[in-house]
Amino acid sequence: MKPTIKKWTATDNFWLHRTAIIFQLKYGKNTDEKLLFQLCSRYAKEKEFFIRKAIGWALRQYSKSNPAAVSPF
Repeated sequence: MKPTIKKWTATDNFWLHRTAIIFQLKYGKNTDEKLLFQLCSRYAKEKEFFIRKAIGWALRQYSKSNPAAVSPF
């Protein structure tokens, strides 16, 4: 998983960046929290609407499994 995410984030393709952020949506408690937060932080200043939407979506979904981790983030 991580080598693929690394390849996706090394490109200039924002659709791959978006996919890297949201691919764990259904993982619930099995979400790689560190990776999720790293990606959200990395793209937090991105102006692209679909990246910003993906960050919100991923964090909202993960907050259903672990609200204590998402809230301070």
